[in-house]
Amino acid sequence: MDDLNLKSLVDEELAWEPSLDAANIGVGVKEGVVTLMGYVNSYAQKLAAERAAQRVKGVRAIAEDLEVRFAEHAWSSDDEIAIRAANVIDWDSSIPKGKVKTKVENGYVTLSGQVDWRYQAKRARDHIAALSGVRGVTNLINVKPHATPGDIKQRIEKALTRSAELEAKAIEVKVLDGQVTLEGKVDAWHDRDVARQAAWAAPGVKNVVDHIRIGI
Repeated sequence: MDDLNLKSLVDEELAWEPSLDAANIGVGVKEGVVTLMGYVNSYAQKLAAERAAQRVKGVRAIAEDLEVRFAEHAWSSDDEIAIRAANVIDWDSSIPKGKVKTKVENGYVTLSGQVDWRYQAKRARDHIAALSGVRGVTNLINVKPHATPGDIKQRIEKALTRSAELEAKAIEVKVLDGQVTLEGKVDAWHDRDVARQAAWAAPGVKNVVDHIRIGI
């Protein structure tokens, strides 16, 4: 697919995304690499724009240069964000009490601590991303190991095999000290995302290094 057609598809997907106001987002494409430029009204919209672009078949990579600009009434002090962040994490019964800490500086939130499962760290990050006044989120939450490297590798490989959307043999899984490395080649960004999600879902995974190539 040529860059002009790919740009048109990305523009359409951004406009189609209901959680996103794409009026101030510009799209550039060069050799399948998409650059998102301009500004959005919240960090949640920034993430939505990235996900929308990733869904388009033919996108090889994304360079994101979106700025978060708040309306005057939407601005929040770091103290206000910190209070809301602590509350929204405490209110989620799936996140262990007292295990996740937040730090806020100039609207940027850093999460730290340790949880039992990857989905708990993801839920904490998603809660913070949705708060008004947040400009960005850095997730440094560790996941407590639950399984041996061999067990983690086997679980991930079985999950990839079960997926109707993937050619599991095209993906190689390596595990070392809780870090999973994925290598191989898939047809679309969506397939790559499916493989990443399968890796993150395995118990004991602390980090996923994605070396999967996209090519048709």
